[in-house]
Amino acid sequence: MRENLSTWNDTIVALASPPGLGAIAVIRLSGPKSIEKVASVFSKKNLAAKASHTVHFGKIIDDLQVIDEVVVTLYKGPKSYTGEEVVEISCHGSPFIQDSLLQLFILKGARLAKPGEFTQRAFLNGKLDLTQAEAVADLIASNTEASRKTALHNLKGGFSNDLQLMREKLIKFSALIELELDFSQEDVAFANKKELENLVHQLQLRTQELYDSFKLGNAIKNGVQVAIVGKPNAGKSTLLNALLNENRALVSDIPGTTRDTVEEYINIQGVLYKLIDTAGIRLLTDDSIEQMGIEKSREKIQEADIVIALFDASNHSIAEIQAWQSDIGVAIDKLILVGNKIDLALDQSIKTDPVFKEVLFISAKNKENISALENALNQKVVGDGLNKEGTIVTNARHVASLKKLMLALNDIETGLIQNVTGDLLALDIRQALHYLGTITGEITNEDQLDFIFSKFCIGK
Repeated sequence: MRENLSTWNDTIVALASPPGLGAIAVIRLSGPKSIEKVASVFSKKNLAAKASHTVHFGKIIDDLQVIDEVVVTLYKGPKSYTGEEVVEISCHGSPFIQDSLLQLFILKGARLAKPGEFTQRAFLNGKLDLTQAEAVADLIASNTEASRKTALHNLKGGFSNDLQLMREKLIKFSALIELELDFSQEDVAFANKKELENLVHQLQLRTQELYDSFKLGNAIKNGVQVAIVGKPNAGKSTLLNALLNENRALVSDIPGTTRDTVEEYINIQGVLYKLIDTAGIRLLTDDSIEQMGIEKSREKIQEADIVIALFDASNHSIAEIQAWQSDIGVAIDKLILVGNKIDLALDQSIKTDPVFKEVLFISAKNKENISALENALNQKVVGDGLNKEGTIVTNARHVASLKKLMLALNDIETGLIQNVTGDLLALDIRQALHYLGTITGEITNEDQLDFIFSKFCIGK
């Protein structure tokens, strides 16, 4: 349990801004003697007497030598990020000055902070629950609008509120059932089993929704792998260049020009995509190097989240396209079939042919219909998910606990159907509460916390 975890009584210090040369840098201290340690080297006296959330200009002086002119910001606990005394020192961004200040405060008795230790203290002091703490790291690492929005929602407690509501309702019924056990000799019923059935059903639906959202959440957080595949000279490299809006891949009329995969990242409508230009796939080739490229292309097809299957719309028959589509063996839910070089097609009626109703026609060279392809990509990956309010699960640890929670809820449901005794029912409810608690950090251990926070940057 959280209350059994050790807390710290020492003061930690770390660089809170990115290391290296810059205009300014921020040194952060947290702990019971943070203000005292800074006051001992600060030119302005009575720093401890100053109000919280105030800013002070002065000099950091060590043995009568001025290290730097700085701005000191005070945050007195519990109204601080960590719940402790926190001091932030904004200094000039010289690496030498940064190191000098860190070494000075270490000599004054502070300890260099471990990765994520500031946020870990915030968690242990009840300023954040574990989902919010993890959202801090996600927000720092966010590189698209979608990942920022999702992380900020969870940081504000969106996910926590969902789980807390579920937990409170289960605790209520758990208490009533436990009460029944205390009065088992009296043959009284405190818990309404029908209400419990309805509650379990509601929780099952909500848990499943959260669990299913991980597919979208994982795409938002980690990006989406998109393999561009097709026969030689279908225009795969040209399409990559068109999507990137730059000449990244070598383009040639000679079949087999692309021998290896070319990978680039692109932000499309707030979602990060990893575009993979693959070697052209054909059944027969005497070129061993090209054959190795083809084998690698097939590997990328299996690994990809989405496959853009590109064919030359100007000189391929329906039968050839269908045969090739079958050959690549991609499931329909991750396939986007694209006909390229539509500008060269002699028969433009192909665009309205019912046979090709699932095909998107483009001209990569002329950048015709590229925006429609981007829309199709986003629709395939996120649909309307980004436009809906609500929680999107992005953490693999959370989804693992949600899966266990679903199994526990199923056990409760089975127990209610089979009319099991109250002690067995209470055991299943406690199991469900346990898995809810592991997500928010109500139930955790030091090893787990150390592992989670070790992935944070040092100054956060």
